[in-house]
Order: sequence, then C-alpha cells, then structure tokens
Amino acid sequence: MASEAAAEFPGAGEGSARVDTWIWSVRLTKTRSQAAAACRAGHVRVNGDRVKPAYSLKAGDEVRVRHEGRDRVVVVSRIVRKRVGAPVAVGCYVDNSPPPPPRELAAPIALRDRGTGRPTKRDRRTLDRLQAQNQGQGGGQGQGGGH
Repeated sequence: MASEAAAEFPGAGEGSARVDTWIWSVRLTKTRSQAAAACRAGHVRVNGDRVKPAYSLKAGDEVRVRHEGRDRVVVVSRIVRKRVGAPVAVGCYVDNSPPPPPRELAAPIALRDRGTGRPTKRDRRTLDRLQAQNQGQGGGQGQGGGH
C-alpha cells in the first residue's frame, strides 16, 4: 500500500516529515520560508504545543497554523514531503478550521481621498480614536498607538 501511495502522491510515504515542509507541501503557506518563519514566531502548534520548523510530524497530529490573520486547524491524514497540487493537498489533511469571518465584520480600512497626502497629526489622532472605539466593541487586538 505504501508503494501505491508513493505512486499516487509524489513525496508521500510512511513515517514523518518536518512540520515546515509539510505545511508548505499541502499549501497552507505559499513558501517554505514563510512556514519556517511562522514556526519560529510561535504561530504553529502541533497537538497544542509550539514547535520549531524541524519538528517531526506524524499522521494523526493536529496542526494549528495562524497565517494571514486566520487560524487553520487541520489533522494530518497523509505525510507528504514534496509540494503537491491543490486537489491532492486537500486529501492530505482534514480541515477543522472555523469558518472565516464575514467580510462585513472585518475591520474596515481607513481610506483617504486621492491626493490628500499624508494625514495630519489631528487626522491621525481622530483615526486612532475611531480604531480604539471599534476595538472596544469587537474585542479584537489592534496595534497600539504609541504617542
């Protein structure tokens, strides 16, 4: 059966693989260096523990990845060491991620009219005040306004 899996999925096999390689192989991140950076920053957890990029991942492990502002929770069903196509990648894990928030609930981006230039100190303080009010309502974390 292992030979069938190897024929069906390039780089597939029994055993284990580095967590950064696996995250990249199943297309949870765009590059392997992004996957390794996420591991080093503590944005990757395997079975609840923060892991380094070289951690050995096995089938059945639960991987939590915080990438691009979204939490992905996946359970490893197949180990792959080489990057595979998107349809094949979906078969390598079971996605238990919460649904992404609707676009209406996402924080609106402060848009400025074209040609108005850099915000003045007064404009910036007004924007900071509005963002603080929105964070108080939504309970989310934001960037601190270091005045």
